[in-house]
Amino acid sequence: MRRIDFVVEPSFDGFTVERYLKEEKRLSRRLITSVKYSSGILINDKVARTVDTIRCKDVVSVIMQDEKRLEENTALNVPIVYDDDDVVIFNKPFGVPVHPSINHYNDTLGNYFSAVYKGATFRPVNRLDKDTSGLCAVAKNPFSASLLQKNTDKTYFAIVKGEIKESGRIELPIARERDTIIKRKVDESGQYAVTEYAPKMTKNGFTLLEIKLLTGRTHQIRVHFSHIGYPLVGDELYGGDISLLSRQALHCGRLSFIHPVSNERVAVECPLPDDMAELLR
Repeated sequence: MRRIDFVVEPSFDGFTVERYLKEEKRLSRRLITSVKYSSGILINDKVARTVDTIRCKDVVSVIMQDEKRLEENTALNVPIVYDDDDVVIFNKPFGVPVHPSINHYNDTLGNYFSAVYKGATFRPVNRLDKDTSGLCAVAKNPFSASLLQKNTDKTYFAIVKGEIKESGRIELPIARERDTIIKRKVDESGQYAVTEYAPKMTKNGFTLLEIKLLTGRTHQIRVHFSHIGYPLVGDELYGGDISLLSRQALHCGRLSFIHPVSNERVAVECPLPDDMAELLR
């Protein structure tokens, strides 16, 4: 269970509870409805209705109950680089899926989260492919989940075959390959997609790129760089060289957000994993 208290500022005197939570605290309609029916909205520690009026210095509380959890797996060990009552950030190793699937029932980040945070529902804010390493934020309650989804800034680092000397922008639509649910391609019929990049180092015939995604399409980085002739090292699906690396050389190395409760900026970094760093030594 998570309880969050809000002290009503003078400018919101006379608002209804629903208007205050929706407009000022940016709670979704779905979350407001959920906590309302579980008697999880309080004014000065008394159960309140969404139509009730609030006054300056009232304390409006939102209580979120625990929900269905994933199966626990205590055998996994994923480093935690940031943790508080509302969000945790993991440094996910490559080879670990984020979500359970047909071939991965209980060996995922979600299963490890359930083992560490008993009673909490797994709500990943950013999703990484199984073989992409790096920072993955998980919200511990629906309030932080709803605010962090559109308020998380991510920086990726990739190693591509070949030398890229200048910064650039790839603005090409991405669509699903015909007759497959996994592979994507650049295609005029696809969804708008934009990737910005800057070279950080060239060595041994490779380029280390710093990458920002302005859109979030499936396999966007992998598809875009393969299309322009610089596939990620180790990315067999999109034409990358697998002789030196057995997974795509892609890592989420920086992550920042405005904290949903404190409103302070949180910024976290983690270095390249050893297998990627070795390519540049």
